[in-house]
Amino acid sequence: MSEQVVLDSVTHLTEAHRGCAALCASHGGLYAGYYAAKMGVGAVILNDAGIGRDCAGIAGVKLLDDLGTPAAAMSSRSARIGDGADGLERGRLSYVNPTAERLGLEIGQSCRAALGILGRAELIASPPPAPLDEARFELAEAGADGVKVVIMDSISLVGPADDGHVVVAASHGGLLGGRQETAIKFPVYAVVTCDADRGIDDAGISRLPVLDARGIAGACVSVFSARIGDGRSVYQDGIISVVNRKAEKRGGHVGQSCRDFVTAMVDARIRGRNAI
Repeated sequence: MSEQVVLDSVTHLTEAHRGCAALCASHGGLYAGYYAAKMGVGAVILNDAGIGRDCAGIAGVKLLDDLGTPAAAMSSRSARIGDGADGLERGRLSYVNPTAERLGLEIGQSCRAALGILGRAELIASPPPAPLDEARFELAEAGADGVKVVIMDSISLVGPADDGHVVVAASHGGLLGGRQETAIKFPVYAVVTCDADRGIDDAGISRLPVLDARGIAGACVSVFSARIGDGRSVYQDGIISVVNRKAEKRGGHVGQSCRDFVTAMVDARIRGRNAI
């Protein structure tokens, strides 16, 4: 028997969860799988985030199979991304890696039943994954006049030094557990995330109104234009699918490339600062 845990984000896993069976409502992209392995999870269920470009929404589930760790993804159309309780209540599996399949997990199965199977299995902690290079970095050539552009594979990597700057984060654009305080940890000037194909209840873009209320320009790129969990791809390949009102006022719009959106936000930040 293994401990079972339900979390809104894979980044809430700690060393205390080593060897456990976890349902984490994060996307199933590469960074999420990497982080689950880094924390030594025994097995994990994630959210497929619409699967998206290059099947990036389940890339982390595949990575865990390479490490011999059972993993699966639930459909973003069956349960709200970023909401572990909803995943347990309504989630249905859309992808199962071969290691999990051998334990009895299958596509279409409820997440509750799948977590129960994993909890009854004799799980071992995942071996450590290969390090991810440049999970967070400043893109100097995109910034200007002291306004920085920071690219990151997960919005969990945002820090106090990012206050007032522009962030491109390859996370989904949903609130965690529906809690407004999880929209972003620090008051950046603008932030781009991924829409997770919006998903059930439009959960994949639920950060945007909250960011708007906090005076932060927010936008999401389509997961079919860029790889979720890959900040560099979001910046280089992403096409904006939705913006909040603050972003629109600063020059953002649907159909814009992420590169052009970032340029518009940097320019707006400089204009606003110079007008003071």
